[in-house]
Amino acid sequence: MSNNNGGLYGITNSSRRGKDLWGKNQFNSSFPASLACYMRDNGIKPIYLTLNKNLEVEANELSFDEVFGTDKPNSEISFEFESKFTPYQQFAYDDIKGIDLVLKDGEKYLRALEIKLTVLPDNTTSSHSEELWGSELVIRPASTSYCALGIAHSCQDQFAHIRSIFEDVCEGIQHWDNQQDILYRAKRIVDCLNDFQSQYYQRQQPFLMHPIWKTKGKSPILDENAFDIFIWSDFALCRTFIDRSSNNNGKSKISRHMRSSARLARMLYELSSRGKTNIERIYTEMGYGHQSDKEFALSGRITRDYMQHPRRTNPILPPEVLKEIILNGGQKNLSPERRFDQSVYYTAEYLFE
Repeated sequence: MSNNNGGLYGITNSSRRGKDLWGKNQFNSSFPASLACYMRDNGIKPIYLTLNKNLEVEANELSFDEVFGTDKPNSEISFEFESKFTPYQQFAYDDIKGIDLVLKDGEKYLRALEIKLTVLPDNTTSSHSEELWGSELVIRPASTSYCALGIAHSCQDQFAHIRSIFEDVCEGIQHWDNQQDILYRAKRIVDCLNDFQSQYYQRQQPFLMHPIWKTKGKSPILDENAFDIFIWSDFALCRTFIDRSSNNNGKSKISRHMRSSARLARMLYELSSRGKTNIERIYTEMGYGHQSDKEFALSGRITRDYMQHPRRTNPILPPEVLKEIILNGGQKNLSPERRFDQSVYYTAEYLFE
C-alpha cells in the first residue's frame, strides 16, 4: 500500500486507509496485523498457546496460514478492523458488534481475532530477573463474548451433548444477577466448564493475537530482541479465568474471574439449549458490582506462567524490521507521547536516517 500518509507491510486490502492506520486506538491493531504479515512472508511462525487434555496451556508453533485461515497471500486477504464476524450473528438475538480484526477472502469470512499489543516487561515484573519478565493482558467483555461465540461455532454440531453438561447446574438458576445463587453454584459451574473443555479441547481455534514488544527495562528504548507474536486459542484464553475461579469458593462476593466463568457457562448453556443467546443482557445482568468496560486483567506475573516459551523473554525479531514494516515514512503519523508510538517513532527515524 502506498500513499502520502505512509503504509504498513502486507495491509493492501483493508477497512483502514492512510492516516486511519496510525491513530490512537488504531495503530495498536494495524501494526500487529502488519507484523503478522511480515512474519508470515518470512516463514516465521508465531507461538501458539493451546489447551492440552490435562487442561494445561502449552506452547507450540503454528503457521500464520492456520492463524489467518487461508494459504492465500496477504495481498488477496481483506483486513477488516473493528468489524463484525457475521457468521457468529446467528447465535445472538442482539447485535454481536465488532472485533479487533476480521480476515476475509472476498465475501468468505476466514477468522475473527482479538489483538492485544503489550510491552515486556510490565510494572509487576520489571524489577525481577529478565527470565521472569511478563506482559500484562487486559481483557474486554468483547473478548470473552466473541470467544464464547467462536467456541459455539466450532461445536454447534454437538449442542445436544453440551447442553447435557451444563443443564443440571444452569437450569436451576432463576436469576443470574443474584450473586448468592451464583456463589452457591460456583464450584459446580467451574466443574462444568472443566468437563466441557476436557471433552472439546480438540476443537479450539486461534483467537487472541498477542504481539509483544520488548524494551530495555522500563525505558522506551527497544531491546535487540524487540518483537514477536503469541497466539492464544479460545480455549487457552478461557483457562486464565477458569483457573482463577476456584479461588472464589467460600467468598461473599463474585470475583471478576468467576464472573467471566459464570457468563461463559450461561452462554454455552443457552446456545446449546436454544441456539441463540442475548449477549447484552448477559453482560448487563451479570455485573456483580464490577465495572462493565473491563472483564479482567492479568499481570505479567500471571501471563508468564501460561507463556512458557523462550521467545517470551527473547522475541524473535530485532528493531530493524521496522524498516521493512513501516513504509513511505509512515512513522511520521505517530504520536510520540504514547509509549509504543514513541519507541517505534524514534527507532524508525534512526533507522531511516
